[in-house]
Amino acid sequence: MTLLHTVVAFVVALGVLIVVHEYGHFLAARLCNVKVLRFSVGFGRPLASWRRGPDGTEWVVAAIPFGGYVKMLDEREAPVAPAELARAFNRQSVGKRLLIVVAGPVFNFLFAIAVYSGLFMFGLPEARPILAEPPAATPARSAGFRGGDTVRAVDGEPVATWQDLRWRVLQAALQRQKISVEVIDGRDRISALTLDLGGFPSDEVESDMMERLGLRLFRPALPPVLGQVVAGSAAERAGLTAGDRITHADGRPLATWDELVLVVRQRPERRLQLAVERGAAVLNVVVTPDAVSSGGVRIGRIGAAPEVPADHAGRIFVQVRYGPVESVAKAIAKTWDISVFSLKMLGKMLLGELSWKHLSGPVTIADFAGQSAQLGWIPYLTFLALISISLGVLNLLPIPPLDGGLLLYYSIEVLKGSPASERAMELGQRVGIALLLVLMAFAFFNDLNRLFAG
Repeated sequence: MTLLHTVVAFVVALGVLIVVHEYGHFLAARLCNVKVLRFSVGFGRPLASWRRGPDGTEWVVAAIPFGGYVKMLDEREAPVAPAELARAFNRQSVGKRLLIVVAGPVFNFLFAIAVYSGLFMFGLPEARPILAEPPAATPARSAGFRGGDTVRAVDGEPVATWQDLRWRVLQAALQRQKISVEVIDGRDRISALTLDLGGFPSDEVESDMMERLGLRLFRPALPPVLGQVVAGSAAERAGLTAGDRITHADGRPLATWDELVLVVRQRPERRLQLAVERGAAVLNVVVTPDAVSSGGVRIGRIGAAPEVPADHAGRIFVQVRYGPVESVAKAIAKTWDISVFSLKMLGKMLLGELSWKHLSGPVTIADFAGQSAQLGWIPYLTFLALISISLGVLNLLPIPPLDGGLLLYYSIEVLKGSPASERAMELGQRVGIALLLVLMAFAFFNDLNRLFAG
């Protein structure tokens, strides 16, 4: 993955999500007959601008891409002609102002629902929730899980894929709850097992959480043959292609794909000599695995997937596809679950129950944008939906100058029958900006820590 790929994927993601958010404000303003003067994607010096629409709205692409805004006619910012007073934002009823402000975050949620609905209808091949043998002295082993068990339900809720299982366990681990897991073994015997997550430190809810619990995805023994090479990856840069069989790594013979993975993980940014069978030819290829962070540990990755024989694919993968109505319902439920989970995470950070290291800034988001784009359009769309939900949740926090801060002011106006005082709004603005700067500082520090400390 090159820096250019990462930057392009990040800028495209920002552009899409900013347009979605601001178009919500724009459309609501138009529906309320409020005049929109400018629709800006980004801040600072305009790079491109044009005027269109019956009101001659100025559409702007600005130099600083971290945000955007919709500027409406408002007496508090500039004099308004008497003929247009009825179209000024400050002259609208509190209900209309509430609608215009809340429309931005709502459009972020609607975007995520639309993406998830499309993916559910398109159908995705996902891993079945089949467990590998849990390591000794892990919670999963103590609870009675065994290799070959297939998870059918968690707390009575059906589980169809490994991602479904991981999401259920993640939520329970954050709350330190016990969960009831229904499994079926290779002899079709159904058991109900209890996994106690009460002692699991919520501060360690990270990417390797399932590994720490001993819940490992079953992987059949596969030959070390490349089935897919990710564009821009270390494998592609080294000249590896799909169909290559890796027979040796640094002179060590390899019999399975897992042995290859183990060697690569141990060589982040270190040259690795591979013996490769390509048809009748035997090649010597030098690959330098990219360094990535997994659960706080620096590991190597070359960006390749194994060739999965057809008989294995049917056993370990399931095609998840739903009809239009069910897809929308599941998309709404998924968006709601992620939104609530995000708020719970933030609440635990504020209470000191969860480390602030889980807060991510633009560098980490850019990295994820590049990695998801590299994997294909489905992971990239999923990434966009997730970030869109996060943006919607963030903007609804009651902190000026976010949308949630304005909603707080308008709610006070509804309750007391008159607007909040200018002094109160000015004070709230200062406190809100200070809080946002602190959050940004934490996020940026975490980014630097991930970048330089691995």
